[in-house]
Amino acid sequence: MKLLYDIGLKAYQAAIALASPFSEKVRLMQQGRVGQFEKLEKAFEGNQAPVVWFHCASLGEFEQGRPLMEAFREAYPKYKILLTFFSPSGYEIRRNYTGADYIFYLPLDSAANATRFLDITKPELAVFVKYEFWHYYLQQLQQRNIPILSVSAIFRQEQVFFKPYGEFNRSMLRRFTHIYTQNNTSLKLLQSISITQASIAGDTRFDRVLQTAASIKTISLVEAFAAGREVFMIGSSWPADIEVLLPLIQKYSPSIKFIIAPHEVNEPSINQVMQTLGIGAVRFSKTSETDAAKYNVLVIDNIGMLSSLYSYGTYAYIGGAFGKGLHNTLEAAVFGLPLFFGPKYNKFQEAKDLVAIGCAFPVNDSQELLKKFEEVHTTPGMRQSITSKEKTYVQEQAGATAKIMADISALLKKNS
Repeated sequence: MKLLYDIGLKAYQAAIALASPFSEKVRLMQQGRVGQFEKLEKAFEGNQAPVVWFHCASLGEFEQGRPLMEAFREAYPKYKILLTFFSPSGYEIRRNYTGADYIFYLPLDSAANATRFLDITKPELAVFVKYEFWHYYLQQLQQRNIPILSVSAIFRQEQVFFKPYGEFNRSMLRRFTHIYTQNNTSLKLLQSISITQASIAGDTRFDRVLQTAASIKTISLVEAFAAGREVFMIGSSWPADIEVLLPLIQKYSPSIKFIIAPHEVNEPSINQVMQTLGIGAVRFSKTSETDAAKYNVLVIDNIGMLSSLYSYGTYAYIGGAFGKGLHNTLEAAVFGLPLFFGPKYNKFQEAKDLVAIGCAFPVNDSQELLKKFEEVHTTPGMRQSITSKEKTYVQEQAGATAKIMADISALLKKNS
């Protein structure tokens, strides 16, 4: 299996080079790794402070790891924080995040790259958020007796770790000092393959969304647009989501205002959304507080506002679940909004929980969305009940950051 892993890494590297001229995302990934070791050496030159390394695959994992990074910064101000990303959708958006001292793309996994990376950065602790299992990095960290933590981890039966042929992948899990899972199902799966250095801590995103909700930003243009009406917030939408939502928008405008924050905000994507919606819709960048109230649909054509936008919502639809998978529901759930999304949500524990307690409603098509929304919209007291249950759920799930930080403190003390 190690041979197949190495072949896969080489094939992946070749695929990046071939796809780079045709994909902006791949091009950013490739360009971001050019000369990265020289950049690392320059950044770490002369550093005498201890270093903790946080690795996040992308933006979603960053948001999960952020509460832990910020708690670590507060508890251990003498440490330098190194933050790495695998994907440009994380790095390009958070490259200027002030909570970390060094921010880089992670060099692609290989024996040489892992050795050189750790020789330069010399972390005293490594924290991998949710996903990402890289053989050579884990091997090198273990050989150097550097503690390795996996936080907010979630596992499913169909993953290769739990297959008869998954021994190579299981060997990666055994290298972790401790794995903090989101739920009991994940813990039991690990125990079934004799991974015993694991415990349930929960999902650090609950801590993050509560932090965000407590310091929400006022967006005066959105307030002007809403004009005191109910707002149906649509977050991280894809074309397939807009297609399902369109009959709902057409039926309830203008009595309900709609805000759409597409997952992709490049010009072709925004233009496609505007063309689908037709008159009555306006881009955020093309209107003003004076004119915003004239429109029924506001399309957000920038990045970074989504968590604040949910605070203006009465209802929310979360995109992605008609494609590869559901986007972040917790940013909306923290405000107690009744949630709607497509059918592909079973990989996300919080979504399953919200469905189970009657706060979220998966739908398969436009007709089902209209029916579910009508029920929530017209049943006396239903929305208020959902809000109460949902806020309670989010509060009860918080606390993963504190649990992990207590263990980190003990671990650092033990190794000092």
